[in-house]
Amino acid sequence: MSETVYKVVETFVSINGEGRKAGQLAVFVRFAGCNLDCEYCDTKWANKHDVSYKEMTAVEIYNLIKETSVRNVTLTGGEPLIQKDIEQLLKVLSADESIEVEIETNGSVDVKTFRNMENPPAFTIDYKLSASGMEDKMCLRNYETVTEKDTVKFVSGSVSDLEKCKEIIDRYNLTKKTNVYISPVFGKIEPAEIVEFMKENNMNNVNLQIQMHKVIWDPDKTGV
Repeated sequence: MSETVYKVVETFVSINGEGRKAGQLAVFVRFAGCNLDCEYCDTKWANKHDVSYKEMTAVEIYNLIKETSVRNVTLTGGEPLIQKDIEQLLKVLSADESIEVEIETNGSVDVKTFRNMENPPAFTIDYKLSASGMEDKMCLRNYETVTEKDTVKFVSGSVSDLEKCKEIIDRYNLTKKTNVYISPVFGKIEPAEIVEFMKENNMNNVNLQIQMHKVIWDPDKTGV
């Protein structure tokens, strides 16, 4: 049997732009392909059928990570969890307790399967609001099983998005179980409007987050 290879479109070291470890160094591994097509997606190029990618085995990815000497690892895309045999890669990475693996997933894939692993990764799970055009694709079981090491992220483009965000947070009691972040759709809603909504609705333990990498670099720049 041939060894599984993964379609990797880019790898780079930068800071985490969002989530619990925003501002910390991380080594990013971006995979090709996604099962959604969000209207505001800033990595559509990675999801095209003809995108250029490098085939890498789990061991090659692990070795690349170790060569950076960076502890935080972010698997992103695209959608990492639709990669064929992604469990094999996660087993290789989870065997090394000196690195901390986070998977950025779009909320459409049930993550329960991956929680039974030894030293499981942390998940940053999107809830795609109406601004994405993909809200009907969400796997709602994910918001029932989140843990304190996970993050649920809402990318909001309007007040109606914020209202739905609050509804989901309350329905699944997310602030009691996990880390909750709201980010604006870049250029669609002012962060001040999100703050006012949070104040009006007394949204304790919810974090407003600006995508840090879009402030530091050009919003369209890749590899950051």
